Amino acid sequence: MPQLASSKPYAAITLGSNSFNMMVASTIAGKPHVIAKYKRKVRLAEGIGADGLLNEEVMQRGLACLSMFAQMLKQHQITADNVAVIATAALRTISNVDEFHQRSLPILGHPIEVISGLREAELIYQGMVATTAGQGKRLVIDIGGASTEFIIGEGKKVLFKTSLPFGGVLFNQQFFNRAPYQMLDFEQAKQAVELILTESISELIAHGWDCVVGASGVVQSVVSVLQHRKQSEVITLAVLQSLKAEVLSQADQSLSGIKGLSAEKAPTFASGVAILLALFELLSINSLNLAGGALREGVLHMLANRQA
Repeated sequence: MPQLASSKPYAAITLGSNSFNMMVASTIAGKPHVIAKYKRKVRLAEGIGADGLLNEEVMQRGLACLSMFAQMLKQHQITADNVAVIATAALRTISNVDEFHQRSLPILGHPIEVISGLREAELIYQGMVATTAGQGKRLVIDIGGASTEFIIGEGKKVLFKTSLPFGGVLFNQQFFNRAPYQMLDFEQAKQAVELILTESISELIAHGWDCVVGASGVVQSVVSVLQHRKQSEVITLAVLQSLKAEVLSQADQSLSGIKGLSAEKAPTFASGVAILLALFELLSINSLNLAGGALREGVLHMLANRQA
């Protein structure tokens, strides 16, 4: 068989409130073909103080990750014009964002673009459409570390999008910062989601949807637990209520007694389950499936289109 020609490699770097990610790809037969993936749980949102400043320890964590990404860019021989560096909620909100920019530029050799929540929602949806089979009207929920995006679309068309200020890392600090966890922690988390969702809930419900797709580390964590247990990967209210009971039965924050939960995913698992439970109940969701891709894949497709 003749080999298909591939484009020059390009890299999508996304700096989230929880994880920093880098995907390297080249275009083959008109579609991005992923060559390599790199990820680190930086948890930027953990380091934001009451004064809005990102503390030095967490800033160093972020810069160390960017240093690793810079090495990978060199290794894959990716030129500066074939890189996109996109930052989301945490860098949208910190008051010393200029300092982060100044210190990251000599490391990465590429400026960081801090995008709005609505632009993030748009890219999440395009990344989902490109990687996830399905038809009809879809509600996409992406629970990040410091923001959650809701998008309703059909095919490639976005019908509704919003970005709201709650997420796994923020709720971890607010409601799940002390073990053992209590029923009250879940109740307070639900009240907080309900309050923030007030401005968007009627419009969301008015649009309606045929199915729900989840794109986030939170959803991936739940699905990985189900996979480990050889259970259906479809998330339902019963699944979430069962996981909540398991969380409440644990004595410490490591949640080490929850079968199939990795140590890396444990820190935001309780808050993630609480957010998902609240959304299932408030939006009357029956089931949710994991998306094949989201923001990173949306940025990759943006780069592929730019190259084409």
